[in-house]
Amino acid sequence: MDVLVDSHCHLNLNSFENDLPEVLDRANQRGVTRILVPGVDLESSRRAVQLSKEYPNLYAAVGVHPNDATTWNEDSLSEFKELAVEPRVVAIGEIGLDYYRDFAPRHLQKDIFMAQLSLAKEVQKPVIIHSRQSLQDLWQILLSWQQDLVGDGNRIASLPGVLHSYEGNLEAALQAISFGFFIGVSGPVTFQNAKDRQAVVSNLPLENVLIETDAPYLTPSPFRGRRNEPGYVVYVAEKIAELKKITFSETAAITTHNANRFFGWRADD
Repeated sequence: MDVLVDSHCHLNLNSFENDLPEVLDRANQRGVTRILVPGVDLESSRRAVQLSKEYPNLYAAVGVHPNDATTWNEDSLSEFKELAVEPRVVAIGEIGLDYYRDFAPRHLQKDIFMAQLSLAKEVQKPVIIHSRQSLQDLWQILLSWQQDLVGDGNRIASLPGVLHSYEGNLEAALQAISFGFFIGVSGPVTFQNAKDRQAVVSNLPLENVLIETDAPYLTPSPFRGRRNEPGYVVYVAEKIAELKKITFSETAAITTHNANRFFGWRADD
């Protein structure tokens, strides 16, 4: 069976509290051997870390999502620093900017984003980036941070982060790739009307792509309207294979290798 990784799945949210073992079993039956669980606030980050300790195929990221920026307080940085050094924490995220929801003032989003980028630099773990209708502002901040990493000789400078569930154009994606970033591809690539997104994915170098579900959100076809789950990452991989005109096995092998390299877990863990 081909091996897959779900590089972004919110198993730490309430949507999975009643049937998580069954969800993980279904994912395993589809070949999903590793799942990255990102936090969106302090509570969900702690939950992600706890799950990573309970289930050997789960790893955690910790951070505050821009839509939860108002939960940040004077103790947050020290609390996240404590979580970030946990061995099963392999990234800082989900962090970034969101100008679509605008649940928090933009200046606050930026301040918290930059604080968490500084944390990632300190603990030398890559970042998982959320961007919605904010890519121009976000990229200026992200590029400056990445250049600081290079100047300091930081270990993560060559693999600094992933643009999760990427919504931008091809030009911006290729620019991000040129600075070492990965591009996250999720369920919407399977939507019949997602021609622009499909065109972008068709032209991306697969060596710079991570596949993800963002479960319980962004459920791919043919299950739109239902709760998403990590086993459905197979449909993302199938669509990429179709768009790239390669086999499913090739897609699975390359994207799994990408995730192993990006998150720094060993392929035989």
